[in-house]
Amino acid sequence: MKEKQEVIEARAKLSHARISARKVKIVIDLIRGKDVNEALAILKFTPKAAAPLVEKLLKSAIANAENNNNMDANKLYVAEIFANQGATMKRIRAATQGRANRIRKRTSHIEIVLRERN
Repeated sequence: MKEKQEVIEARAKLSHARISARKVKIVIDLIRGKDVNEALAILKFTPKAAAPLVEKLLKSAIANAENNNNMDANKLYVAEIFANQGATMKRIRAATQGRANRIRKRTSHIEIVLRERN
């Protein structure tokens, strides 16, 4: 039987980011499967509110890979990246005729997994 090889990966997670998961998913779909240097370049020039958050998270994952797992930063690629819905903060806004409208301030949890290419 073949022995199962252990896959070394580096992770980084951002919880309770004050942006909806729907908006983040547009940005993370651009970098899924890309090399980290290419992903950083894409994020730098993406004019979306989620791009700086994802860029900072990617840099954190790269630092985790180098310092904690002794991985080569030039061989890393974005193996997995996903954004899940976080807690929703509910706020009230005054409306006409004494009514109140609910405002939902959505949050998201973003997670990134990096692996080395062979």
